[in-house]
Amino acid sequence: MPKLAILGGSPVRDLKRKPYPQYPKITQEEIEAVVQVLKEGHISSLRGNKVKEFEKAFANYIGVKHAIATSSGTTALHVAVAACGIGPGDEVIVPAYTFTSTATAVLMQCAVPIFADIDLETYTIDPEDIKRKITERTKAIIVVHLFGCPAKMDEILEIAQEHNLYVIEDCAQAIGAEYKGKKVGSLGDIACFSFYESKNMMTGEGGMITTNNDELAEIASMLRNHAEIRGLKEYLKKKPITQVTNMLGYNYRMTELQAAIGLVQLKKLDKMNEKRNKLAKILTEELQEIDFIKTPIIPDYAYHVFHLYCLKYYEEKTGVNRDLFFEALKAEGALVSKGYTEPLYLNPLYQYKLARKHGCPFTCPYYKGKVEYGKGICPKAEELAFKRAIWVGIHSELNEQDIQDIAMAFKKVAQNLYELKQLSK
Repeated sequence: MPKLAILGGSPVRDLKRKPYPQYPKITQEEIEAVVQVLKEGHISSLRGNKVKEFEKAFANYIGVKHAIATSSGTTALHVAVAACGIGPGDEVIVPAYTFTSTATAVLMQCAVPIFADIDLETYTIDPEDIKRKITERTKAIIVVHLFGCPAKMDEILEIAQEHNLYVIEDCAQAIGAEYKGKKVGSLGDIACFSFYESKNMMTGEGGMITTNNDELAEIASMLRNHAEIRGLKEYLKKKPITQVTNMLGYNYRMTELQAAIGLVQLKKLDKMNEKRNKLAKILTEELQEIDFIKTPIIPDYAYHVFHLYCLKYYEEKTGVNRDLFFEALKAEGALVSKGYTEPLYLNPLYQYKLARKHGCPFTCPYYKGKVEYGKGICPKAEELAFKRAIWVGIHSELNEQDIQDIAMAFKKVAQNLYELKQLSK
């Protein structure tokens, strides 16, 4: 193999001369959909019809009764937690290896996130550790279908049923993924999606809540719009006044412009996910010969949509630490990242309990537990974050040659490990 780029050689792919294709790709179809909304003159969902149309189409796609559009995946998570009645004194179990919003949505309701470890095969929350983390204060489990791989839902739903807990699905990275033939977002009590522009389908910003529960849908719909109720007098004939007034609502509405883009993107989603799967399969085949990395698995129960391609690196087999190996890949022009570099609970927000003034919700008089976020509470998440994970940025605008270049970067570095070892001394 030629000299490594990190040591002054030529890279496999010179990104200045040959950058990777941009994602997302905005086509004339998205542009025309937005222009049409502008011409019609109604940009707010309170006056237009595109958000309602998008909600109906998305509910049909997921296979649920209700879809409620929001301004982001984070606001969708917050509304879902709030709709389940979670508040001061409550605990919610969340995975330790995930994006920050999964846990901060709990803090937003003055409840306490309890971190559970992950399964090192699927990278999703470990049902056995969920069992260990349940207390009399637990009210819900947030399940993240990380990287596009569905979690072990049968086991999680059984645990939730036994302990009378809500199951909230965080599907931000898994739009279109399936568990035993059913779309994620249709399995738990309530689910959340993100349409941020890096996601498998996007609206720039935006989110969606899905559920088959009529009451949760009704509450979520109100919460995302100031908890306003049109026709309050009629509503009060059905609901007690305490249920109506005991809700703090927000302006978490999606705009008509986002919904117009979403309707176009939704039509393309399955084809874009198929492309991600095809590219992931090629990369897995190309990397099989490298014995010190482990490519992602696809469980028998899952249709994986590869929002990201996460592999594990075993530095014990190479004598080269993950950080140096990663820098060598980057120098060769590989589309890689180290991803989440620590479990969420090691963030200062949790280490110093900074969520609110005076330490609330951790010091809230309604909270009868004592939570500690010390290093070692989720060892598998720490192993993945500190030593193992290397993310490859697969997306639907890449082609097979792009994937071959990424694979060649791995192979080139793998065949020059001796030089890397010398560099690390």
